[in-house]
Amino acid sequence: MKKLKERWGVQSNFQLTIIFIVFAITGSASAIASKPVCVWLGITKDDFGFFFTPIRLLLLFPLYQVLLVSIGFLFGQFAFFWEFEKKMLRSIGLGFLFKEK
Repeated sequence: MKKLKERWGVQSNFQLTIIFIVFAITGSASAIASKPVCVWLGITKDDFGFFFTPIRLLLLFPLYQVLLVSIGFLFGQFAFFWEFEKKMLRSIGLGFLFKEK
């Protein structure tokens, strides 16, 4: 736990617990929310067959990113999750989305 706190720059066990809770809620919420989003976009298993699952997973990624920052904000951890988000997007080659001064 100590190494994780140092790596993330977290000060207390309480803050670390809140961060874990946010990750748990976000994962569940994005999985649950992806179904109605697919329905809204007209993406069904009947129409897409084998490709339905990969399409749903691709849809899940941006949904997760938005929910992570939003739920982090609700739990008072916006700064942590905003930095986490930028770092994650940079690592997959989307760093151009965030212009640093």
